[in-house]
Amino acid sequence: MTVSAPTRESLIETIKETIKAKNVELLHMQFVDIEGTLKHVTVTAEQIDQVVDGKVMFDGSSITGYTPINRSDLYLAPDLTTFAVLPWTVEDGYSEARFLCSVTNPDGSDFEGDPRNVLKKTVERAKEKGYSINVGPELEFFLFETDEYGQPTLRTQDVGGYFEPSPKDLGERVRLEIYRALKMMNFTIEASHHEVAIGQHEINFKYADALGSADAATTYKWVVKTVAQQFGLHATFMPKPLAGANGSGMHTNISLFDVEKQENAFYDESDELGLSETAYQFIAGLMENVKDFVAVTNPLVNSYKRLVPGYEAPCYIAWSASNRSALIRIPATRGAGTRVEIRCPDPSANPYFAFAIIATAGLDGVERQLSAVPAVDADIFAMDAAEIEKRGIENLPTNLEAAIDRFEAGEIGRRALGEHSFGEYVALKRAEYDEFRTTVHGWEVSAYQAKF
Repeated sequence: MTVSAPTRESLIETIKETIKAKNVELLHMQFVDIEGTLKHVTVTAEQIDQVVDGKVMFDGSSITGYTPINRSDLYLAPDLTTFAVLPWTVEDGYSEARFLCSVTNPDGSDFEGDPRNVLKKTVERAKEKGYSINVGPELEFFLFETDEYGQPTLRTQDVGGYFEPSPKDLGERVRLEIYRALKMMNFTIEASHHEVAIGQHEINFKYADALGSADAATTYKWVVKTVAQQFGLHATFMPKPLAGANGSGMHTNISLFDVEKQENAFYDESDELGLSETAYQFIAGLMENVKDFVAVTNPLVNSYKRLVPGYEAPCYIAWSASNRSALIRIPATRGAGTRVEIRCPDPSANPYFAFAIIATAGLDGVERQLSAVPAVDADIFAMDAAEIEKRGIENLPTNLEAAIDRFEAGEIGRRALGEHSFGEYVALKRAEYDEFRTTVHGWEVSAYQAKF
């Protein structure tokens, strides 16, 4: 028996019933800027009819990467399926709720600079080719103590290691409360554990369609930070907060679903590795385009301090069906669960842009019927420079400037992000790198001031 999707009218009715039952006072209309930073406009629950009709207006000129001041009026169109009561606001019989929104122009058309709309266009392009896109991201984070002013320090609250329990892992209680909050917001949590570095954690949620996963990743980061703050801790998704320790990644699992055949387009039981021709072409597309898109999946100066040998982060462009030292890995699950995992993205990335450009790069390989180079199953981290060169294994860009140069010169960024977001993103990241380049850092002072 096929269960039909709820209609818009039934969703609105359910939302109104929940607002009444939970005594919701405030509605937060959420969206993201070009960096993926969550923003919201708050209205009273009495305005629910105005909200669901997309009539809440805001000033787009104040949002990074959006509009100039002479074209500043933009509107918020809520995705009704993202309505959720916020668990930490439920007290004294009152509560608050949120919607994730797409941004529209005054005439009702999609605003091209909204990252959510960028991903929606990618999904539509895939649909035209007969595919839907499934994504499952894995976002790692650190928990740090705060000082007397509530500002983050670099002191971790535990000395745990990979998969260690309490008492070494003092983050268990925090993760439990994060889990409970996410569950109340309709997440399906699959795993929760301490990561490799001290103070580092990971909570995995179930994969979804590309847009749903980007919404989930955005919500997840917000919930993690909010709950951590209740414990007097600061949660950060900065890729490499501690020198000499593993950084945080956002390994991204992605697959294509053949809509006509109603099957995973990456699976072929007759292949030695259980992979279809489409899967190999998708891998080839990622391999060919990765240098041109890491500026999006690894967007910070700090991102490239994670992508170095010695800390399990993939800095070499290779793929394997089992090798975690490779940039692209094929997890062991086959059949409906067959997927490609790209391991370079980090959790500072805007998930809407990241998933859009990863999907676009892979589909480029499918469209052009590219052939994947042979897999590298040996441990690349254990190879010396001569062997890496002999095997023809290339390196990812080693800093943000090099990544932006490749991004701007390539085609995949414009194709995935559109001209508006592409231009705004390049300008933003060039300014960021220039600020870093002209700043005198502590290391320079300690290394050179006395010596020279």
